[in-house]
Amino acid sequence: MSEPISIDIWSDVACPWCYIGKRNLEKGLAATAGDDDAPQVSITFHSFQLQPDAEVDFDGTHDEYLAKHVGMSPEQAAASAQRLTQLGAQAGLEYHFDTVKQTNTFSAHELLHFAKAKGLQHEMKERLMAAHFTEGRHVGHVDDLVELAVEVGLDADEVRAALEAREYADAVRSDIAQARAFGINGVPFFVIDGKYGVSGAQPPEAFENVIRDVWAKKDLAAAE
Repeated sequence: MSEPISIDIWSDVACPWCYIGKRNLEKGLAATAGDDDAPQVSITFHSFQLQPDAEVDFDGTHDEYLAKHVGMSPEQAAASAQRLTQLGAQAGLEYHFDTVKQTNTFSAHELLHFAKAKGLQHEMKERLMAAHFTEGRHVGHVDDLVELAVEVGLDADEVRAALEAREYADAVRSDIAQARAFGINGVPFFVIDGKYGVSGAQPPEAFENVIRDVWAKKDLAAAE
């Protein structure tokens, strides 16, 4: 049997396209699950910050945040939110930009590295993105992050200690440096089996096709 396909994903917790890309990848993988020789995959999330200079506590609306950090006009920000809400719905996601609490995501990425060490990175990633985009919860404060971590089965005291000690800060910086070395300027970005780069929130069918293609090549190489 071939070794699992590695899928390394650079993304940001507060990136709406990243959430859509995550869900579309999951749908693409689900479509391959019924194959006679179903591809096996191993997924790892890596840190990336779209706005590394963002405040932990931004006093303003989503539109005002985009105006300050991205340079969008109020009209452009509103149109972007409407479009992303529609695209999110097509992917099965609920976006509520009117309640989103904009924040710096560095601590959330530290939590994801902690969760990875405990074997719960996937669950933590999903919980953080749902909390941010759908539930209007804060994902920048230690107290809020501890609450979300407990919801996926992590120990509150261990999480708090790791975040307050900045135990995984270097791991976050290392991910960001690796993205820079790869020339990754935007997310989501998927590196498949260490060879193929897929940029952006591609449709489920695109992920389905590339996963089947890579798996077939791995099977062929293993048989030689």
